[in-house]
Amino acid sequence: MFVLFQWIVIDSKVYDITRFQNLHPGGVSVFYENEIPGQDATEAFFGLHRHEVLERPQYARLQIGVIEGEVSQIQGKVEGEISKVPHAEPTWLVEGYYSPYFSEVGASLHLIRPIWDSMIISVDAQNHRQFQRAVRKFIDEVVYPDAQERELDGKRPSQSVFDKMAELNMHAMRMGPGKHLEGLTLMGGLVKPEEFDYFHELIISQEIVRCGARGYGDGLNAGCVIGLPPVLNFGSPELKARVVPEILSAKKIICLAISEAHAGSDVFGLQTTATKTEDGKYWIISGTKKWITNGTTALTVILVERGEGVSTKPIKTSYSSTAGTAYITFDKVKVPVENTLGEEGGGIFVILSNFNHERWVMCCASARTQRLVIEECMKWISQRKAFGKPLYSQAVIRSKVAAMIARAESVQSWLENITYQMCNMSYKQQANKLAGQIAFLKMYSTRSAQQTATDAVQIFGGRGITQTGMGRFIEHYHRTIPFDALLGGAEDVLADLGVRQAMRNMPKNARL
Repeated sequence: MFVLFQWIVIDSKVYDITRFQNLHPGGVSVFYENEIPGQDATEAFFGLHRHEVLERPQYARLQIGVIEGEVSQIQGKVEGEISKVPHAEPTWLVEGYYSPYFSEVGASLHLIRPIWDSMIISVDAQNHRQFQRAVRKFIDEVVYPDAQERELDGKRPSQSVFDKMAELNMHAMRMGPGKHLEGLTLMGGLVKPEEFDYFHELIISQEIVRCGARGYGDGLNAGCVIGLPPVLNFGSPELKARVVPEILSAKKIICLAISEAHAGSDVFGLQTTATKTEDGKYWIISGTKKWITNGTTALTVILVERGEGVSTKPIKTSYSSTAGTAYITFDKVKVPVENTLGEEGGGIFVILSNFNHERWVMCCASARTQRLVIEECMKWISQRKAFGKPLYSQAVIRSKVAAMIARAESVQSWLENITYQMCNMSYKQQANKLAGQIAFLKMYSTRSAQQTATDAVQIFGGRGITQTGMGRFIEHYHRTIPFDALLGGAEDVLADLGVRQAMRNMPKNARL
């Protein structure tokens, strides 16, 4: 009995597909229709599969050798490395480019930076690049694998990831510069608490979203990013001492519950009530909150701790249940008055004061995820052939990619400018000067992202709406991008906010 062995070559590596060909998901015919056995199948393989397929154990074991004198020329995702794909990274990370905002190892960027509202000190913001390398390595090694698994099973991010982030005080750094960093060792000592600035925070936000897992990114303590600042800025010393350490160490989860079924962007239309008991010692809270990120695991309004009268249930959305999006019910919940954040009757100020930072974080994420799509598209159009030529040979494809790049570069540049202003303004100055700017940027970046998502699907074709395989990141991006246009304020509301703030600053004597 004779056995005809079938071997193929992919990127100088030899694979024995004798048995596998009959198990191939596409059937054995895909090998013989294209006369693949016995040939170099590199081009055919990468026209249909991602590089990561070769790294899976069940396929890696099919390799039986390499072509003598040849070395592998193709690589997939390399942990910790800067991508060489044009426009896949912001220019400050690309060799040969420069930035007035980010410092290299040993260099310093002189800023007059506000640490908190009334205190402005001169510091040297050092080692942004070294800090970025460390954050990327951590995200690639620890966060990325968990993100891919949790997006598939819909469970919350693994506690081990939260704990490892806490060891580096990453949860604290995601709150931005401030007193809460005092005495902490940040990223293994790479940056001192007093030197930590908004560009360091921008780096963390943008590295996390490189995982390409939208729901997971929100579930990874995004609720903390918007839920804890009101406690830090308006909570009593006793309340902060009790709550903040547990949140920053990831022992407990916190979220900000504002939106309601009858009041989304209309924060003045909230209907949940808080009534004091006759002795003035407690609030009795009743009402509901909807679309609350991380709400299935924790909640805060005033500061409501999970207990009797509080119930949550998950809301099914078109992105991932790993974000913990929830519907929250308060049924005569008894809360100590000491849990009040800010002055009684001044709750709207507490809410509005947090929006700038929240929206800025969303802009950081939006800018970086657009580059993730660009990188996917650049790789695809260079390796995919249609009508006998690479996709990039078609003018219509080049036009779409050009628009993607222009949008991503403009969003990042605007973002870096606003971030620099934040580094040189107090918290109150930011509210006065940057609310409109950040609102405009948030509106522009999410609209840009939606157009990029649409164009990317057209470039990938059917694969762009398939949840596995070559276009899985494109499908995920296109499916989840509408959330960015709504969270933190709908696009139209933010555009109007920006114009209204601009009009308030119009000089009275300005005429055509």
